[in-house]
Amino acid sequence: MSLPSEPHVAKPQPRWQPVSSVDRRVLGVLVEKAKTTPDAYPMSINGICSGANQKNNRYPLMQLEPDDVEESLDRLRNLGAVAVLQGSGRVSKYRHYMYEWLGVDKVELAVMAELLLRGTQTEGELRGRAARMEPIADLAALRPVLDSLKAKGLVIALTPAGRGAVVTHALYEPRELEKQRAEFSAVSAQAMTSPDEERRTSLAALEPPPARQASSIEPHAVTAASGGAANEAQALRREIGDLRRELGELRQALDEFKEEFQSRAADFDRLKDALGA
Repeated sequence: MSLPSEPHVAKPQPRWQPVSSVDRRVLGVLVEKAKTTPDAYPMSINGICSGANQKNNRYPLMQLEPDDVEESLDRLRNLGAVAVLQGSGRVSKYRHYMYEWLGVDKVELAVMAELLLRGTQTEGELRGRAARMEPIADLAALRPVLDSLKAKGLVIALTPAGRGAVVTHALYEPRELEKQRAEFSAVSAQAMTSPDEERRTSLAALEPPPARQASSIEPHAVTAASGGAANEAQALRREIGDLRRELGELRQALDEFKEEFQSRAADFDRLKDALGA
């Protein structure tokens, strides 16, 4: 006798859709802070506003007001992407539902958060930035994640695959997305008609070597020196960017602490008045 089969429980379908630039920034901040500063999450409106206006790891830079963030949160609540939590104090806190809303796992969400915070990026830039939220060892580890996100329709390739490939997210509003596609189509077309470094190298290999002069500097020495300097400069820029990010997060945590302290102090004063102390 066959046993009755267990009822099939369907997983909730992702509900994501294109949203405005402000809404994307708010979503990116909520995910970022949940992963990097969990003690300050869920977040208040003021905390989200500070995170949205950070100078580091944001593009474009924004100057949002708390009212802008509150309106965005209302829209996102209606879409099922965020929820409001009432804490012990008077300050409401907000959390995201991005795992369910996008239908992604932890690493995929880290990648999406970076795209929401900074927009279009090369795969190399994206790996370095997303790795601060979830471990992504190298490009070989990132590419299966991108393939999965592309299959879900969440990530779009703007240039052909390969070194320096550029990707973006699919949460742009239609006009914004068309602009992104048009810009990178023009860049790709120009790259196809312009000789690249490999082509110049292969053509140079067909030419006879020029006569050497005793006083000339070896080309490979110049290339090595300039390459080393460029690598050092890039490393310094990354280090400065990391320091700025850490400083911004410390300021964010301090603002959250001040806000919570003020709320608790107000509650304490009210309690004293009520007790006639």
